[in-house]
Amino acid sequence: MELSLEELQKIKNNSGIIGNSAGLNRAISVAVQVAVTDLSVLVLGESGAGKEKIPQIIHRHSRRAGKNYIAVNCGAIPEGTIDSELFGHVKGAFTNAITERKGYFEEANGGTIFLDEVAELPLPTQARLLRVLESGEFMKVGSSKVEKTDVRIIAATNVNLQERVNDGKFREDLFYRLNTVPITIPPLRERKEDIHLLFRKFARDFSDKYNMPAITLTQEATTLLENYRWPGNVRELKHVADQISIIEKERTISADTLKLYLIDIHSTSLPTIIKGSQQANDFSTEREILYKVLFDLKKEMDEMKILLNDIIDQNPNIRYSLNNDDNRIITDLSDTLKIKTQFQPIHHDSIPYHQNTETNDDEIVEEVLSLADQEKDLIVKALAKNKNKRKLAAEELGISERTLYRKIKEYGIAK
Repeated sequence: MELSLEELQKIKNNSGIIGNSAGLNRAISVAVQVAVTDLSVLVLGESGAGKEKIPQIIHRHSRRAGKNYIAVNCGAIPEGTIDSELFGHVKGAFTNAITERKGYFEEANGGTIFLDEVAELPLPTQARLLRVLESGEFMKVGSSKVEKTDVRIIAATNVNLQERVNDGKFREDLFYRLNTVPITIPPLRERKEDIHLLFRKFARDFSDKYNMPAITLTQEATTLLENYRWPGNVRELKHVADQISIIEKERTISADTLKLYLIDIHSTSLPTIIKGSQQANDFSTEREILYKVLFDLKKEMDEMKILLNDIIDQNPNIRYSLNNDDNRIITDLSDTLKIKTQFQPIHHDSIPYHQNTETNDDEIVEEVLSLADQEKDLIVKALAKNKNKRKLAAEELGISERTLYRKIKEYGIAK
């Protein structure tokens, strides 16, 4: 049964949800309708879209509302300890297991457990979760005793689980058990009528919290705000509102000022992984950070080309000679200025790269680059910017916290 507008608005007010788009209203309606059952729910949507609100709505409108509600970020728990966190362990199960411990499934007995970033679960843990879904049974780590739990399981992911199944990284039987009722949260770019409402709410909240006048947008700035693609969704919109509120002295924000805070405003299309390639599939969990590295490298190369063009324009006596031995162009600007450049393309078995074939015979830009060094440097900068908070750094890099944790160990990055 479809909810009335008054009922929908009441639920939004109780949940802190802003917006009136059809996709958002549909997601909330389905959540309320499925709440009266014990069916498993899979919440789908991009990172930062607000997927965490749906499990809360389902729990509050279910018969389990008076019981425990536990939210677990599966991507933030190291692989070696996640079974203990979810299912508990007995004394002596492993080093430092000096006492018995209850897991989340035991603590949430009779209530609801929300598994965020469920795609990050290791395969052995997926098998344990499947058993809970099928029979309500589990065993603590280090124990052979079967225990029972009665929990409502709601999962969420921002990746395509069907592709993970095809890649052998997610169990097909678990996928179908979790996907009993799918609920999709639309990305912010598909909720244009909600963008300005959300921005004004965030600006007003910041104003009330820090006792300062709230910022407003000109008509041109509002149009820019609504047409921006918002890759970080609602989370990115809130960050932009907070940044402008604290940095800008002028309380009426123009489109030119707003552009300074939209980090994706000038970005170009990035390369995509070729489907069907096994090597590409193996690399899919780390492609986001590598895309960022490749984009930064391309930007640096473009800047170098502009610099060389400026030097050539300012020095008419430049002569060119071709060294046939190593097939490189040597540019001699003067007796005191010599630029010798060599370009080596990055080769990676997993990532196809775009090679610009429209080169100018008067310039060849070269730079020897280490992909690993660039990746390490990017991680160090993200950690420093976010004061070594791995969760925030992982969100900024566009990877899971577990992947970031593994990269920190791999590169030996000190805390």
